Amino acid sequence: MAPQYGRGDARRRLFGARKAPAKMSHDELSIDLKTEDGGETLVFRLRGSLDLATAPAVRAALTDATDRGSHNMIVDLTHLEFLDSTGLGVLIGVHRRTTERSKTLRLIVNDGPILRLLNITGLIVVFSVYRSMEDARRGSDRLTAAL
Repeated sequence: MAPQYGRGDARRRLFGARKAPAKMSHDELSIDLKTEDGGETLVFRLRGSLDLATAPAVRAALTDATDRGSHNMIVDLTHLEFLDSTGLGVLIGVHRRTTERSKTLRLIVNDGPILRLLNITGLIVVFSVYRSMEDARRGSDRLTAAL
């Protein structure tokens, strides 16, 4: 009869008795809010992870901003480390709300996993996505889908 191994036992058997690497916490997020253009534009800078654990706080902040006034919004995702489907749902909801109020939602992203996610899901053509704050403010050099 073959020995029975749990997941940790198999890992120790294959790699020796090393400690498992520390897991990255996906429940940390900071939101910085700044008003620009004489109060016309709200800039949100997100740092950390936008996922199941943090989405309610982001949804509340962005929804409150759209409900309190008719502001254009820029959401800077350049310091976001992780974005899951729940976070995408938050951004889609805010896009819908700003569009209903004839305002804009612009996203700023770096090359990397978040830009790839927007391309893979096709949301790059739904959202107005830019590489820099300057481009987002001007509404110029919008990113397009990568083939």
